[in-house]
Amino acid sequence: QVQLVESGGDLVQAGGSLKLSCAASGSIFSSNLVAMGWYRQAPGKQREMAAIITHNDITNYADSVKGRFTISRDKAKNSVYLQMNSLKSEDTAVYYCTAWIRTSQFWGQGTQVTVSS
Repeated sequence: QVQLVESGGDLVQAGGSLKLSCAASGSIFSSNLVAMGWYRQAPGKQREMAAIITHNDITNYADSVKGRFTISRDKAKNSVYLQMNSLKSEDTAVYYCTAWIRTSQFWGQGTQVTVSS
């Protein structure tokens, strides 16, 4: 089993920055990790991918966040981060950390990011 705990969500003004963190624990090892990432869900909308980083550090971003968000990983700490710059009101959402371990996907509880205009 894998546990994911997010932190860093907050209320921030448009144009500001925020960094989300996700700490993974449990049965997660370099030998079984496929990728980690961040999804987000805005009110009344479906959950969508924001950024993903694979076990070999290949990254992928949603078009809506390219150039503004940066995903990174600390292998030693089993942690993944999302640096968010130039935030917009449309970035307001609950942000979920996720991890793919072999064929299973695990989710955190989410952290709220609110961007005021």
